[in-house]
Amino acid sequence: MSHDTCEKLVKSGDPDRYRSAKTAPENSRKSLMALYAFNLEVARTPWASPEPLVAQMRLQWWRDEIAKIYQGTRVDSHEILPALREVIFDHNLPQSLFARLIEARHFDIYADPHPSRSAFDTYIDATSGSLMELAACSLGADETTLPAIRDFAYGSGVANLLRASHELVDRGRTPLPDDVENIIKTARKRIAKARKNRAHLPKALRPALLAGWRASSTLRIAARHPEHILQGRLEESPAQKDFTLHWRTLTGWW
Repeated sequence: MSHDTCEKLVKSGDPDRYRSAKTAPENSRKSLMALYAFNLEVARTPWASPEPLVAQMRLQWWRDEIAKIYQGTRVDSHEILPALREVIFDHNLPQSLFARLIEARHFDIYADPHPSRSAFDTYIDATSGSLMELAACSLGADETTLPAIRDFAYGSGVANLLRASHELVDRGRTPLPDDVENIIKTARKRIAKARKNRAHLPKALRPALLAGWRASSTLRIAARHPEHILQGRLEESPAQKDFTLHWRTLTGWW
């Protein structure tokens, strides 16, 4: 039931990743859903209470529960943890990526902006990058494929944050540094760099990379119309989104 719970959580809370994960074979899909459910629950944690200390404690709780898994403890303190434990041990996933992702979410608790561009990049790499790397590793990625995955994850992470920025600002956060145009340029360059190495990445990894299926469209709109970012106008039409995912799934052109 834990795997079913993960899929239901992702379907309702992270529909883009849900749709990309559905393109994977069944066993691989279960792994992706467990990882995406974990990411969703951790991403929600900074918003669980208006009290920063409560949010900090909750993030620490997630870090402790993940540590218990790696210590060999069977954990069932959250409905997704049995499935996550299975994925971790089936694919020998590194604990450091989980810890880095959880630690990065402390930024979301507060209204303060990133102190520097490098801090922003570290945040994107630790959130989007860690998750996509975990997803790819669950599908068999090795050290030779990780640089391209990390580049693509950066571009995808920036695109996701751009789409969420108007809501985050409305909720009192400062998600983006001042040099947004340069960030968009960097994101597009890193996606292009990743795609140059596309031929060297096994087909089995495509569902993990398809999680960024909307990135290019989002970044293109944001580059042409940066004013649309804080207006919440980076969304494509439902028909365009359907076409994009269908085309990328058929062609493998993540």
